[in-house]
Amino acid sequence: MAYFMRWLFAFALIAATFNPTEWNYIRWSVANFDQSLSVVVLSGLLLVVAYIIYLRATLRSIGAFGMGLVMALVAALIWVLYDMGLLSLDNQSMNTWLGIFALSVVLGVGLSWSHVRRALSGQSDMDDIDE
Repeated sequence: MAYFMRWLFAFALIAATFNPTEWNYIRWSVANFDQSLSVVVLSGLLLVVAYIIYLRATLRSIGAFGMGLVMALVAALIWVLYDMGLLSLDNQSMNTWLGIFALSVVLGVGLSWSHVRRALSGQSDMDDIDE
């Protein structure tokens, strides 16, 4: 359940930043830039902090190669679903949601990988500490 929650938060973070609906930070900030600049900046900084937490944990956990590998696996899954006729790529909004899903899977796996690795191997990851 904790793995699902990490992925769900990653999905919410990316979808809150941009999605094909009118309910996202990018469109809201453009529409309210003149009236609420301070709120736009504060909201943007909160999103940046959340992205830094997710990206730093993902890069330390699986690295850039791992991120590419997870993205390739998700892309291959989408390709298989398309080839089997279970998925249509004609709808641009659906394609955007698929991209959001793919990116959130990468971030969710990256944040959860240390826990998965510890459960599989019994070894814990340790951060480098400079003294």
